[in-house]
Amino acid sequence: MLTNGLILILASLGLAQGLFISFYLFTLKQGNRKSNILLALFLLGLTMRVGKSVLNYYIPLENWQKNIGISGVLFAAPCLWLYGRSLIDKNISFSGKDYFHFLPFAAFLFLIPFVPRNGNFESFWNYGIVVFMLLFYLIASWVYWYKNRLKISISVLHWYRNILIGATLIWFHYVGNLFDFTIYYITGPIFYTFLIYAFSYLFLNHHKFNLQKYSSSNLDKDSSKDLFEKVKTFFETEHPFLDHSITINAISKKLDVKAREISQAINENKQQNFYEFVNHYRIEKSKHLLKDVKYKDEKIATIAYESGFGNVTSFNIAFKKKTGVTPSAFRKT
Repeated sequence: MLTNGLILILASLGLAQGLFISFYLFTLKQGNRKSNILLALFLLGLTMRVGKSVLNYYIPLENWQKNIGISGVLFAAPCLWLYGRSLIDKNISFSGKDYFHFLPFAAFLFLIPFVPRNGNFESFWNYGIVVFMLLFYLIASWVYWYKNRLKISISVLHWYRNILIGATLIWFHYVGNLFDFTIYYITGPIFYTFLIYAFSYLFLNHHKFNLQKYSSSNLDKDSSKDLFEKVKTFFETEHPFLDHSITINAISKKLDVKAREISQAINENKQQNFYEFVNHYRIEKSKHLLKDVKYKDEKIATIAYESGFGNVTSFNIAFKKKTGVTPSAFRKT
C-alpha cells in the first residue's frame, strides 16, 4: 500500500508539472510564440500518454480510453520536429502540408473502434506504431539539428539537443514496454516525472533567459562570434572599461551595432552579461596595477578608480568574486 501510494504521488507530480509547463508555454507571449505553442503541444502529448498509464494502473480504463491516451505520443512526435524547425529558423512559415504530419494521430483515433481486441495484435497496434512514429521523428529531428548546428547560437543548439536527449530516453523506455509490460508499465510515469522536472530546471535556468531574450534576433552563430571578437578587440585596444560610467548603449554607438546584439554576442560566446564582461577587464587592469611597484604605496581606492570602478565597495566585491581574495590580500601575495 505504501509503495503504491508513493508511486501515485511521484507520477502525479510529474503530470501536474507537465500540465503546468504546457499551460505556461501556451500563455507565454514573449519570444517566439510559434515555438512556445509547439513545445507546449509536445509536452501535452507526452502528459496525455503518461496520464493514461497512471489512471489505468489504479482505475481500469476502457480500451478506447487507453488508446486516446496512447495517441498522445503520435501527437507529440511531429510537434517535436516542428518545434525544432521553428526554433532554428525563426522566419519559417508553416503551410497546409505541415499538418499532414498529424494524420497518423487522427487515423489512430478514427480506427480505434475497428482494431481487433486480441492481445498480440492490440499490443502491436498500441505500442509498435507509437514506438515507430516516435523513432521516425526523433531521427528527423536529430538530423535537422545536426545539419543546422553551425548556423544557430550555442544556447539554442544545446537547448534543442537536451530536448532531443529527453525524448530519446522516453523512446528507449517505450521499447522496453514492447518486451516487458509488467516491469516497465508503471515505471514510465515515474521516469517521466524525473524527466519533466529536469526539463523544468533547464527551462528556468536556460530557456527563459537565453532563448526568450534573443528569440527575435537574426544574429546567427557565426555572426555572433564575429561580433564578439569585434567587441573584444575594441575593449583591448580602446579600453572603454576605464570609464566607470560606460554603458552598452555607448559601446553600441561606437561600433554602430545594436546594443541587443552586443549583449547576445557576449552572452553566447562568453556566458556573461555586459557588466560582467566589463568588470573582467577592470579586474585584470587592477591586478596589473596591484602588482606594479609604482603603485605599491597607492591606496586601494586609487587602484579601483584607475581600473574603471566607480567606488571601492563595488571594486572589492567584484575582485573577491573573481579571484577569491580581496585586493589588499592579492597585493600582499
